[in-house]
Amino acid sequence: MNNTRLLMNFLKHPMTVGAVWPSSPKLCRQMITGIGFQKFDCVIELGPGTGAITQCIASAAKPDAEIISVELDRKMAEALRGRFPRVKVINASATDLRLILDNHGRTWADAVISGLPWTNFPKQLQSDILDAVGETLRPGGYFTTFAYVHGVCMPTAQHFRRILRHRFESLEVLPVVWKNLPPAVVYRCRKSQ
Repeated sequence: MNNTRLLMNFLKHPMTVGAVWPSSPKLCRQMITGIGFQKFDCVIELGPGTGAITQCIASAAKPDAEIISVELDRKMAEALRGRFPRVKVINASATDLRLILDNHGRTWADAVISGLPWTNFPKQLQSDILDAVGETLRPGGYFTTFAYVHGVCMPTAQHFRRILRHRFESLEVLPVVWKNLPPAVVYRCRKSQ
């Protein structure tokens, strides 16, 4: 999907498409750095969109790792399947993670990497998705996501950070990635062992 199509999707569906431009390589790298990514057997990506982070995941994962990307938009999912044959792209909701892993013969994922637009979601949907992440993430596993700097003070963004602090053993807010449109911060969370 080209950049113009992403912008048009955002304008048509601003509550489910949170990005106006694909994530930068620097943001993509920060999403998977510092979590032992190269050792993981199963990685789930939520909301891959145009595939910028998918590309980074597929390039950095070990050759036999299973990569599952969950995309709600059917057309975006189809486009990703053509671009990333190694990745299992599932057209479904992020709330369906347990069923998705069960269908792939997996109990746990080592990491969940999310590009979802959390601040656009109502509090209940934030909780429902994080419930699904908690049910499928192995003990000691990592959950990483990002937020655009301009939105971090919004009530839904503050609520989301409180949920992260409550649900995970640790929450690390990484330095702002200024080389992204718009600039973003990465949240790196670890599930208790």
